Amino acid sequence: PSDCQLVKCDSSLQRTRFHCSRVQWRRALHALNREDSWFKSLFVRKVDPRKDAHSHLLTKNEESNLYKIQFHNVKPECLDAYNQLCEETLPSIHNDKYYPCELVGTWNTWYGEQDQAVHMWRYRGGYPALTEVMSKLRQNKEFMKYREERGKMLLSRRNQLLLEFSFWNEPIPRKGPNIYELRSYQLRPGTMIEWGNYWARAIGYRQHNSEAVGGFFSQIGNLYMVHHLWAYKDLEAREATRNAAWQHEGWDEVVYYTVPLIQHMDSRIMIPMKASPLQ
Repeated sequence: PSDCQLVKCDSSLQRTRFHCSRVQWRRALHALNREDSWFKSLFVRKVDPRKDAHSHLLTKNEESNLYKIQFHNVKPECLDAYNQLCEETLPSIHNDKYYPCELVGTWNTWYGEQDQAVHMWRYRGGYPALTEVMSKLRQNKEFMKYREERGKMLLSRRNQLLLEFSFWNEPIPRKGPNIYELRSYQLRPGTMIEWGNYWARAIGYRQHNSEAVGGFFSQIGNLYMVHHLWAYKDLEAREATRNAAWQHEGWDEVVYYTVPLIQHMDSRIMIPMKASPLQ
C-alpha cells in the first residue's frame, strides 16, 4: 500500500481506538460505581424493606390506567370477515360512555405473525373499571353475538393486562397514514426496575420524530414482559429514525446495559384497521 493509504488506515484505526476506549471508560466507571455501592453497603445500617411493589415505582400512580392487549390469530380465509366484524362492533363500545374503557388501537400484523389482529384497550380507573366493563358487556346481546361469530374465525387468542411506564407518552389518537411497530421484550425476572431506570433516560433520544406512542409492562399474563409501541410513516422512516438514535450521546450505553436484561424479544410491524384511533 502507498504511504497515503497507510496514513488513512492509521487515522481510521486511531478513531476506532478512541471510540472503543471512550465506551470502555464509561463501562469501567459504571462497574466501579456499582462495586463502590456494594462495598459501602457492607458498612451502612440496613434499612426497612421497601413496602411498595415495583409496579408502583414505574407507573403513573395518580392516573391508574389499566391496559389490555389482545392477540387474535385468525383463520387465513376469515381475515377480511373478521376485520369487518371488528369494525362494526368495537367502535360502538369505544364511543359509548356507559363503558369506562377506550379503544387505543386495533391493527393487523403486516410483518411478524401472519393473519393476526392486535387490539389494545384502556380502562380509566384500573381494575374496578375493567370489572365493570366485563360485567356490562355480558349483558350486551350484540357484543355476545359478536363474540360468538368471532370465535368461529379464530385459531387461538391470548391477552395481557398492562400498566404504562411513567416516563412514556400516554397513547392518544393519531392521524395517518402510519405503520406501527410493537417491540416486545421478555425480561429476566427481577430486572424490571433496572430496565425502567435506563429507559427513563433513553426515551429522550427517541422523541425527535414523535415516534414514541406508548410503553407498557405486564401485570397479568406473561410476566416481566415489556411492550414498546412506535409509529412511523413507512419502513424507510423507521430505519432512518432508528439509525439517528445512534448519533445521540448515551444511546450506545443504554443498548449495552439493557440487552443483557432480555431473555427474548420480537417485533411486529402492524397496519391500523379503519376503526383504529391510532391511524
